[in-house]
Amino acid sequence: MVVHIGKPNDRIPPDIDVAGFPNSEVVSRIHADIRVEGNAHYIEDVGSANGTYINNTALYPGNRHRLAPGDRIALGKGDLVTFIYELTS
Repeated sequence: MVVHIGKPNDRIPPDIDVAGFPNSEVVSRIHADIRVEGNAHYIEDVGSANGTYINNTALYPGNRHRLAPGDRIALGKGDLVTFIYELTS
């Protein structure tokens, strides 16, 4: 399963649409994907203009990060659009 994060566009509609969030101008239309593989969840920047950061460390396009509960996901520079990754059962 893949969850697309970004803003509305003609190529890949986002599953998580951040267009209405404050400061969403730092988020690309096609920004990042979260992939579910078994019990693991991975995030990958898919070529965004302003980057994806995990716990204040840049995640370079093409690389992926295995998410752990409490990870801070920032979309774009400046820590303006952020999420905390959590799992619920």
